[in-house]
Amino acid sequence: MTRSIVKWAVSLALGVLIQAPAWAQAYPQRPVRWIVPYPAGGGSDVIARLLATVMKDELGQPLVVENRPGAGTIIGAQETAAAQADGYTILSADAGTLAYNPTLYSRLPYDAEKSFTYVGAFVRTPMALVARPGLRVASLKELIADARQHPGKYTYASAGPGSPHQLAMEMFQQRTGVRFVHVPYKGGAPAMQDVMAGQVDLMMLDVPGGIAQMKAGRVQLLGLAMPGRMPQLPDLPTLSELGLDDFVAFSWQGIVVPAATPAPVVARLEAALAKALASPVVKQRLFDIGADPMSLAGPEFAAYARTERRKWGQVIQVANIRLD
Repeated sequence: MTRSIVKWAVSLALGVLIQAPAWAQAYPQRPVRWIVPYPAGGGSDVIARLLATVMKDELGQPLVVENRPGAGTIIGAQETAAAQADGYTILSADAGTLAYNPTLYSRLPYDAEKSFTYVGAFVRTPMALVARPGLRVASLKELIADARQHPGKYTYASAGPGSPHQLAMEMFQQRTGVRFVHVPYKGGAPAMQDVMAGQVDLMMLDVPGGIAQMKAGRVQLLGLAMPGRMPQLPDLPTLSELGLDDFVAFSWQGIVVPAATPAPVVARLEAALAKALASPVVKQRLFDIGADPMSLAGPEFAAYARTERRKWGQVIQVANIRLD
């Protein structure tokens, strides 16, 4: 009897090994649900739908975008973490989900490190320091000097507490020793509108959210928070060029899936994402909106998110920002 059990176990194991490659090749056999933790029509939604259209051709099944906005991406992240780990639920996870929230909140219904398997990063969007029209500062150097002499003189807008706009500006203040007055809004668009209207002095603006206004001269351009200049805005110097060494602030996004998703499925999604990012259509569209393709495979994406979590966690702790 023992011998029969052993034979059965060996046969079962061999059967699993033989069937696994065929099973992986068969994935996906139905549409894949792509959760975007932001409202429809925003930048994250637009980019996800663009990628989904191209990835469909590689996977042979549609990727259906579902918007699950709210609670600083926590709703969408929690739903993904609790989903069945079969590759049929994926999430657009961004800097807020994976880098900011673990420090902004004392408790989260997901773990940025353990609840997900990282598939790959797909885009980063740089931040730029802009000022309202008519602000009487000729340069970044002059702004910093005047702000140091007059703490609280200048105001800055953000998309709300804990947003990339606020955190990038908090890092700017920590690096320069200046203090501005924070004016939070419910979203980046109304914040930018009030800067253009002269109601608020400054903003650390995500470039895709305001590249048209930047090109049209509706705001003053003070500096770009990325390592090198953007070809879309070639005359805008980086903050590093202007004296703030290695001042880099990106909002970024990638795909994650529930933690126990099988490796062959993850590899299939990763390959489809990489192929989409190499597509001329995707490259051109991202260039047009001022976004930067960020093709990182799963392990590299996980390592990048870990580094960003440490970096922004320190900024948040020094600024004493809590959202619960």
